[in-house]
Amino acid sequence: MSRAAIAHEGVVEAFIGETAVLPMKLFTIFMNDERALAHVRGERTRIGAMVKRVANHQEWGVRVVLDRVRAANAQRTPAKARKARPAASGLAYLAQKKAQRDAAAELATNARQTVAALYDKLSARARDARRRPASEMPIDGGPLLLDAAFLVPRARAASFQTLTAREAKSLERQGYGLTVTGPWPPYTFVKD
Repeated sequence: MSRAAIAHEGVVEAFIGETAVLPMKLFTIFMNDERALAHVRGERTRIGAMVKRVANHQEWGVRVVLDRVRAANAQRTPAKARKARPAASGLAYLAQKKAQRDAAAELATNARQTVAALYDKLSARARDARRRPASEMPIDGGPLLLDAAFLVPRARAASFQTLTAREAKSLERQGYGLTVTGPWPPYTFVKD
C-alpha cells in the first residue's frame, strides 16, 4: 500500500503546477480505460464546476495547538503571580482553587477567541475555507484548537504564507503553536 501511496503522491506532485488539479481518491479503480472515460463523461458537468471553482488555487492547511502551561504563563500578570503563594488557611486554599478555575476558564475563552480571529483573518485571504472538527486529543503537547483548510488563489499564496508566518510568531509568544502545510491539490474543496 505504501508503494501505491508514494506513486500516487508522485503523480499529484507532477501536476501541482497545472491550472486545476482534481485529485481522485486513492485506489479509485476502473476495470479498463473505457470505464474510466465513461465515468468522466457521466460526471462532466460536476467536474467542470469543480475545475472552475479550484482553477489557479491551492489548498493550504493550518493547525493550531495550545501549550497550556506556556499560555497560562503568558496571561499571568505580575499581580496574579504574587497571589499564587501557598495557601495558609482553608479559606485561602478555597480562594486559590477558585482562582485556578477562573484562570483555566479565562484561558479557554481566550483560546476560542484567538482561534476564531485567526480563522477569520486567514479566510479573508482565501477564496474558501473549511474548518475541520478539532479535538481535545493531545498533539505535540497540547490540544488541537484549529484544523482548517484554505483554498488560496495562487496569486495570493505568498501573502498567505507571510501572514501565517507573522501570526505564528505572535501566537507563539502567547503559548500557541501554528503549523502550515501546503501547497496541496484542493482535496478538501473538490468534495461535494
